[in-house]
Amino acid sequence: MADLGKGDVVRAAGGVLWRREGNARPGHDGPGNHGVEVALVHRPRYDDWSLPKGKLGPGENDLSGAIREVLEETGHRVRLGRPLGAITYLHGPKDSKRPKVVRYWAMQAAGGAFVPSKEVDEIAWTSIGDALSSLTHDRDREVLERFALRPVQTGTLLLVRHASAGSRSKWKADDRLRPLDDLGLKQAAGLCRLLAPLGIQELISADYVRCVQTLEPLARLVGLPIEPEPLFSETGWPGREREAIALLRALGKSRAVTAVCSQGNVIPDVLTALVGKAGERHAETKTKKGSVWVLSFDDGAASAEYIPPPA
Repeated sequence: MADLGKGDVVRAAGGVLWRREGNARPGHDGPGNHGVEVALVHRPRYDDWSLPKGKLGPGENDLSGAIREVLEETGHRVRLGRPLGAITYLHGPKDSKRPKVVRYWAMQAAGGAFVPSKEVDEIAWTSIGDALSSLTHDRDREVLERFALRPVQTGTLLLVRHASAGSRSKWKADDRLRPLDDLGLKQAAGLCRLLAPLGIQELISADYVRCVQTLEPLARLVGLPIEPEPLFSETGWPGREREAIALLRALGKSRAVTAVCSQGNVIPDVLTALVGKAGERHAETKTKKGSVWVLSFDDGAASAEYIPPPA
């Protein structure tokens, strides 16, 4: 096959949507997964049963696209779980196939109802074992097997760097009081759109005005208070790093989705502490203002993925 540039790759994303039901039959279930049902979708165009997924829109990041596609195909809002990796295969007409990369996440159903459409005319909730038998494509079975290996309920920590807040050197008052600038307010609104669909259950912020303001649009939309926490500020962090990391680990183990807004001088140390050797590499990534690190916790270990600031 000829060498294909990045522009030739079709990018898509989706999820393993799950719920816990008492009548789900056991089989192929990993630890803690008894009674779990997963959603399969039937696509009349292909007459197949698959996991919900779809192509990304222009400029859309993988995670946002995955959640949008699961909502569109199943009608269900979600609570974000751990990443399940990617599947790559050739896609398209026989004489012009292109590589397609589909990234997946585990997603707990958090409300909604299925409505048939031209793309998906039926949804089936089934045990993991039955789903493995029912899926049409081996590549979907591979994703589901990854899902089944670990407990389905994991913790997610959304580590947000505060949005743009002007120049530190030009601000003459107490730096803790420096507010977001016009760009920062736009970024905060964009973060609200990005993070609201993730099923957030708790909001925590460093006790700096610009950090709190970064989460305010999200707090209003999801109806949650913002809990101030000095440990996550650049003045509260030094000397209390162990205490702060212990709190973050506890949040990760809580099996909830929590957003924490912190500062640029703190976040690299958090990544190194929580994600180990990979975290050291992540810490070298410039964490831009208004960006997010998605930390997924599984049995105490964390993985991290960077999402740049909203445009």
